[in-house]
Amino acid sequence: MPEGEETRPEPLPESLMERITMLEQRNEQLMEETRRNEGEKRYIQSELIRLQKEVQRLKFELDRLKTPPLIIGILKDILADGRVVVKSSTGPDFVVNTAEYVDKTALLVGARVALNKQSLAVMSVLPPSIDPIVSGGEVIEKPEASYEEIGGLADQIREIRESVEDPLLRPELYKKVGIEPPKGVLLVGPPGTGKTLLAKAVAHQTHATFIRFVGSELVQKYIGEGARLVRELFDLAREKSPSIVFIDELDAVGAKRLEVATSGDREVQRTLMQLLAELDGFNPLGNIKIIGATNRPDILDDALLRPGRFDRIIEIPHPNYDARIEIFKIHTKKINIGSDVDIERLASKTEGATGADVKAICTEAGMFAIRENREHVMEIDFEKAVEKVLAEHIASSKETGAMFA
Repeated sequence: MPEGEETRPEPLPESLMERITMLEQRNEQLMEETRRNEGEKRYIQSELIRLQKEVQRLKFELDRLKTPPLIIGILKDILADGRVVVKSSTGPDFVVNTAEYVDKTALLVGARVALNKQSLAVMSVLPPSIDPIVSGGEVIEKPEASYEEIGGLADQIREIRESVEDPLLRPELYKKVGIEPPKGVLLVGPPGTGKTLLAKAVAHQTHATFIRFVGSELVQKYIGEGARLVRELFDLAREKSPSIVFIDELDAVGAKRLEVATSGDREVQRTLMQLLAELDGFNPLGNIKIIGATNRPDILDDALLRPGRFDRIIEIPHPNYDARIEIFKIHTKKINIGSDVDIERLASKTEGATGADVKAICTEAGMFAIRENREHVMEIDFEKAVEKVLAEHIASSKETGAMFA
């Protein structure tokens, strides 16, 4: 080979090149499979950890379900040596010990406790029991209603403020004079005259919790259940004090007791007696006030109306002409009414209507305007609404109001 000439490698045979290409492709496939196996390995490891945690959780749940049940009891007394006297749900009283981890400050007479099934030792202190019927009632921390939304009841507002609002906000006035305010106030009037609205307004003014209950909800099927609901209702009122307990349709549970009565009547009477006992236990100057409402005062039991219970009766009649003008002004304040609407003429056409009827008339008038694609309510809309709303209600309202005349 001449000097200075480069040495060139001999070309590889085609068969060898094909072999090398195949090996490189095979190597790439193996590397891809290795990466895939690594990913599957990580997934299997994470799945194994998840399943181990699930097994641990199921074991814990199984151990919890195997725990023997506890007996519910009531704490009756605390002895000097640290032991306590409990009344178990099985009946008798027991002197038992308390578990070390139980907070001793939570051990109060009357508290519900959980007892060990074998030793009856106190294992924990339970929260107080409130029936779902009571806790599910209408409980409003601060009602939105105010006195400005009530028209034509100036005298009734003054009376309920003297009976409910002033004792809650200014109890020192009664102490200086030396008198006790009424324990309970009974609102008497036909349906739709504003009894519930008046109760909500005084609760709003006093910043008190408003607890509304219908009398029929206190009537239960089983013996003693109605009385228990009454107790829990007043316990809830004490817990959320200052509060106002409003019992609507009081005649459902407070009807006169008769000598001849069925088993159902006797159960209603037991509920009534529990209500009477709760009313007797209240301090007139306390942070809880009772307001009842009924449209059948003629059937109420005399024990409810004696001094010391519902000892102030406030009658709420059908609104007169001036009162209806005020109510129309209240309900048309937010309505886009036309210039032809005469409130005084509407008030004169609605003789015998209640406040609820007036509100329904305003709503129906707005509906008639919407039906004709108008943005304002005209006089003709109110005339149609008066005819529609009062056609069926005036006669019945007059009959109901006759008993309050």
